[in-house]
Amino acid sequence: MRSSFNDIIKGNKLVLVDFSAEWCGPCKVLGPILTEVKMEIGDTARIVKIDVDKNQALSARYKVMGVPTLILFKDGAQIWRQSGVMQKQELVSLLQSNAT
Repeated sequence: MRSSFNDIIKGNKLVLVDFSAEWCGPCKVLGPILTEVKMEIGDTARIVKIDVDKNQALSARYKVMGVPTLILFKDGAQIWRQSGVMQKQELVSLLQSNAT
């Protein structure tokens, strides 16, 4: 899993990673929001969902303490991070402003 995750975040496209869990209520709220964000931004960024329970080593590596935690990567580097549910327009703005 680790090498494929590294390959994903090292691409030249923005990658928004959603660290979440099946049992997490706010994560369930965020799921449909991320689907709408993806429809609006198209190929501007890739959105990847990581289950913290199934990927504990990866979650520990990025010091994910609570879910949902969103981390934005550009060229393999973490450029933004926030925990909690965000609204669609906030995420769209974030991705569009970092896409250039």
